[in-house]
Amino acid sequence: MSDEQENRLLECVKASLGPRAIRFNEVLRLMGEAHPRSVDHYYLSLLGTDPDHRGQGLGMKLLDHDLATIDLQSCPAYLESSNPANNERYKRVGFEIVGSFQAPDGGPLVTTMWRSAR
Repeated sequence: MSDEQENRLLECVKASLGPRAIRFNEVLRLMGEAHPRSVDHYYLSLLGTDPDHRGQGLGMKLLDHDLATIDLQSCPAYLESSNPANNERYKRVGFEIVGSFQAPDGGPLVTTMWRSAR
């Protein structure tokens, strides 16, 4: 994001989350520290399924589509997983665990994962 876009996001977060914005910003900081910067790659962020539609394979279909597009460009991909149940799903499509960090205030352990170019 540009500096202007980042500032707009932070203002939106403050307006929406109030005091919880501090925790949100800390999570963003931790994500930024964990994110690899040495290699160009696709960053798969905020992949999720509405609770009413979980268990139908929709998230994996979306991920498969994205990975097919990424593979056509022979690029690596990176994601963070905050749900340990998903880590095995991501491993099955070629992601490897490269690290983790603990979200603040009792938040989840976030696993960072990398998939090499294909």
